[in-house]
Amino acid sequence: MTSRSLGSKSLNRWFPFPNPVNETSARLVAAGVVVQGVAFLILREWWVLLPLSFGFLARVLSGPRFSPLGQFVTRVVTPRLRVQHRFVPGPPKRFAQGIGLGFSAGALAAWAAGSPGLSYLLIAGLVGAATLESVFAICLGCAVFNQLMRVGLIPESVCRECADWSRRSLVTTG
Repeated sequence: MTSRSLGSKSLNRWFPFPNPVNETSARLVAAGVVVQGVAFLILREWWVLLPLSFGFLARVLSGPRFSPLGQFVTRVVTPRLRVQHRFVPGPPKRFAQGIGLGFSAGALAAWAAGSPGLSYLLIAGLVGAATLESVFAICLGCAVFNQLMRVGLIPESVCRECADWSRRSLVTTG
């Protein structure tokens, strides 16, 4: 075994991402993002962006494993819900978390650079996207992921299930 393969196995052990993803949990995490984003827009305090950005970073790295919000949702809230859970592919959800990280970290950087207006705009966009996910199960990041697959910028090997276009609906949710 090479050191590279040993290292990647170790990395995958610490930073796995669930596949499939419980859509109920994803929607509840999105609702938590809405609450955090609205809190920032109301309070207009930069420090509110820290847990928001950290949560996205944690979820990009390994889903709910290191995310306080993800842990709360997957261990406390979702198990108590008496609904039929739907499972969707993980790679588009990870991609969507990456976009959320870009928006939240971008808002934090804009604030630090003296552009609070840009911070408000980025978080308002994030709140809009998270609202679509939490209320209507419309994942904009997943839709972008699927379009990037369709044009060949993301290889089919990243998500074989996503590459099966016969199973996709017009509204892409994962």
